[in-house]
Amino acid sequence: MTNNHESRTPSERPAPSATGAATEPQITLRSPAELADALPYMLGFHPTDSLVMVAVHGEGGRFGGRLRVGIPTAPSEWEDTARQVADCLIRGSERRGGKPDGIVVFLCQEPRGEESGQRVMTRLRPLAQRIRLACGALDVPVLEALCISAGRFWSYVCPDARCCPAEGTTLAAGTSVLAAAATFAGLRVRGSLKEIERRLAPLRGAFAGEMERALDRAAAALVPKILDGATREEVGAETIALAGSLMRRMTLAPPAEGGPRADDWDDALLTHDEAAALILGLQDREIRDVAAEWMEGEEAAPALRLWRALARRCVGAYGEHAAAPLTLAGWVSWSTGDEPTARIALGLALRADAEYRFALLLHHACNEGIDPEGLRQCLREERSRREPRRGRPKAGTRPPGRRDRATTRRESRRTARSDQ
Repeated sequence: MTNNHESRTPSERPAPSATGAATEPQITLRSPAELADALPYMLGFHPTDSLVMVAVHGEGGRFGGRLRVGIPTAPSEWEDTARQVADCLIRGSERRGGKPDGIVVFLCQEPRGEESGQRVMTRLRPLAQRIRLACGALDVPVLEALCISAGRFWSYVCPDARCCPAEGTTLAAGTSVLAAAATFAGLRVRGSLKEIERRLAPLRGAFAGEMERALDRAAAALVPKILDGATREEVGAETIALAGSLMRRMTLAPPAEGGPRADDWDDALLTHDEAAALILGLQDREIRDVAAEWMEGEEAAPALRLWRALARRCVGAYGEHAAAPLTLAGWVSWSTGDEPTARIALGLALRADAEYRFALLLHHACNEGIDPEGLRQCLREERSRREPRRGRPKAGTRPPGRRDRATTRRESRRTARSDQ
């Protein structure tokens, strides 16, 4: 990109601070390299195989709404995709307060087989062009369009080989001012999109076959319960008691490290039959809503581990059943401040069941930047009504179940201190 262009280019426009508050000091990104490096910090993860669009507002170039979708494999779908994403981002920005003055586009995809990064850039050029045309048709220009592949980036907008050479420019990860500010603020990039999705994806191989048979057994066992007159309350009580027991088990057996090895650890803590019974129980909306109350304090971490483990157990013919644990995983992530993971989990829930209403509502609210505290308060009140003698436990208490005397004494001391 030429740096002596008369009008201000998007690379010279200030991006919002890490908190996104318009009244706080702003960070200015001055080159395509800084735009490319800042992308994972804007999203919270590395967007592999993704088309990302960011709205730009005002003379100062404030970054606004963002949109990420997977890049369609078939080029025949590119034109429709370009129209849809342009309309979605621009119309959405208008509803939230104003039409964008420009769009910044990122196409992120790693090479396939013997393909080079430059070849990826060339192959995706028609998609970039269709996006530029679709945005232009809505009277919003694409100010910059970057392809990021194989550790390099290319500009589809800048014709100057002196700053944007044909072979691309090496991506200096973590060197932009936004990266530095995000690190200082304690924000982090949570791996790549594929890595996050992999932690929620169904298990495979012989393990999956055993799990599917366990789900078959659990489904067959549920029918006689219903025929024998078992009520929703009875099934729900069994499901919640089992979930509480498994959360306590996870609390007492934390993994030694994070990432995939932690998932292997959690998978080993659950038997197939336990996971199957809980997955089927969570298909009931009221039972799922009770489970959603484990969203904060010491309950949140074991709940998230459990919901992730259950999502991985929804294998074979039970893939659609993953919508419930995936939505719960997304809700806990959002409630505890991890919006990037929340969006991914909720998106996967809708991929499992496009009509799953709880996921639809949470996905919309999270994308609109709504504060989750309103929903947290509703769930706290519902829990207090359902458990009048116990009342709503304070954030930081254990999952439901018998507690030892030492735990009770500790909580009493915390309550006494908080009342002083």
